Amino acid sequence: MRVRATVAYDGGPFHGFAANEGVRTIAGELDDALSRVVGTTISVTCAGRTDRGVHAFGQVVSFDAPDDTDLDRVRRSVNRQCGPSVVLRSLKRAGDDFDARFTATGRSYRYRVLNRRDPDPFLAATAWHVTDPLDVPAMQSAADHLVGEHDFSSFCRRPKVATDAAAPSLVRRIETVGWQGPDDDGLLEFSITASAFCHQMVRSIVGTLVDVGRGMRSVDDVPGMLEARDRQAAGSPAPPHGLVLWSVRYPDA
Repeated sequence: MRVRATVAYDGGPFHGFAANEGVRTIAGELDDALSRVVGTTISVTCAGRTDRGVHAFGQVVSFDAPDDTDLDRVRRSVNRQCGPSVVLRSLKRAGDDFDARFTATGRSYRYRVLNRRDPDPFLAATAWHVTDPLDVPAMQSAADHLVGEHDFSSFCRRPKVATDAAAPSLVRRIETVGWQGPDDDGLLEFSITASAFCHQMVRSIVGTLVDVGRGMRSVDDVPGMLEARDRQAAGSPAPPHGLVLWSVRYPDA
């Protein structure tokens, strides 16, 4: 049977999601734990690969298991082995044609920025500490330019392609963007939803918007960045530890 799982994890101790020989990864932990419990080799497919240090609350994975598998037992056992760094939040049978990556119709990320003079030890692993005062309305106005379908080459790490192969399109459609906060502790949260994202896109967007908030770039610079289709036109990526893959949308939800 095809199985669908929602996974939360702290990306700090891991070298990204994808299985990679010799280093600790989310997929490697899940594959090993699931294979031990189910009694056969399991290889998970995820909705979106996250980079080293990036977290998830609503990552979705799919895999095949024997029809008689007790999913409640599997969930309890895997969480004992992998928690608290990696936790199966839900585990259920899915349709035979379900694929965590290709069935998805949208993905949402959140990024947290702690904007105040002093750091917070309890947020150090999950928020980017920025001491410069930030103009949040300007950051929101700059973000609004990104909504809709655009070529995000200026905000994405270009994928490696074979010499004789065509470069993949970096056109994406952003549905919603928004900044919330700061709260009384100086915590800001950026949220963004799109059908799909390219590599480092969210972190590059956040880094650029924070540059706007610092006064290093103008709100009106953003359309020109999109038109340039040049990675050097936009800001540096924000640190990975502030980013969370928050949720994945499917046609049945």
